[in-house]
Amino acid sequence: MDRARLQDILGRFPKLTIGVLGDFFLDYYLIIDPALSEVSLETDLEAYQVVERRCSPGAAGTVCNNLSALGTGTMLAIGAIGEDGNGYELKKGLVERGVSIEHLVESPELFTPTYTKPMVREADGTEREINRQDIKNRTPLPAQVEERVIEELRSCVGDADGIIVADQVQERNCGVITDGMRDEIERLAGEHRDTVICADSRVRVGEFRGMMLKPNRHEAATAVDPSHEGEVSLALAEKCGTELLARTGKPVFVTLGEKGVLVCTERGATQVPAVRVMGEIDIVGAGDATMSGIVLSLCAGATPEEAALVGNLVASITIQQLGTTGTASAEEVLARFQETQQDLGWQPRRR
Repeated sequence: MDRARLQDILGRFPKLTIGVLGDFFLDYYLIIDPALSEVSLETDLEAYQVVERRCSPGAAGTVCNNLSALGTGTMLAIGAIGEDGNGYELKKGLVERGVSIEHLVESPELFTPTYTKPMVREADGTEREINRQDIKNRTPLPAQVEERVIEELRSCVGDADGIIVADQVQERNCGVITDGMRDEIERLAGEHRDTVICADSRVRVGEFRGMMLKPNRHEAATAVDPSHEGEVSLALAEKCGTELLARTGKPVFVTLGEKGVLVCTERGATQVPAVRVMGEIDIVGAGDATMSGIVLSLCAGATPEEAALVGNLVASITIQQLGTTGTASAEEVLARFQETQQDLGWQPRRR
């Protein structure tokens, strides 16, 4: 890929419509000043003093954050949240990023999933996360809510260039991507063969069929062999990616961290190494950043290998944003490509 080709791909992002289906969380940051700590008279325990708070869409919302920063023309949030204050904050954050919430189902039967992240602000201004507090729905998604979300998906899939499936909740059927939802996505993928549909799942990526997948190397290994433990070599990642390709009939993008992305297609496996960066990094949200770059690029006409390179470029920028879930603009991606053009480390290698 040269600069002109990358510029052409990035230039098509504003014309695209991308749906994000899955578990929308609120990332709720509480900034604590330890110098102001008090001792509770009632419990004799330290009472942390919050001096600032920040809210941001998380999980599937993180994908939307990345799509927005990359200049996506139309973004559709498809999922289910609660009728509560956290849901209000989540919707507000999505709208601020230009995301349509028309297909986001609200139900009094649900919590709005929330990652509460207390951050201790040190004297030098840096922030350090302490024990996270999670709010999740721990009972199965009500059948009527599931059906409403399926109807919303059906209503917009025909207008979308791509659908990103973000399966965040580990407890089976307690998030938006239930067994029934997964079957419906497979059915719709068969009907809409020109639509790029790609799934990311923490624990069930091996159960998706008929669509592209983006597991990390450990998720790919356990999808093929649930008993697998320990490290996953590049050879094993290739074997598992190839097996997932055989199951889905669609390309599989196995993320390898600092080793980049392994692209498995019917032509074979190609490693697209990561773009090397210097200094401290924060990998939170790197997978969502990579997914956003991959799907947008595929919808813009890129080859799978080109799409993986764009995903790597996006992630190389987001991981340098410490203490937050970062994003990257199309301009930043193009600049990063320019910076690393002399570094042959990113050149795809056929395996």
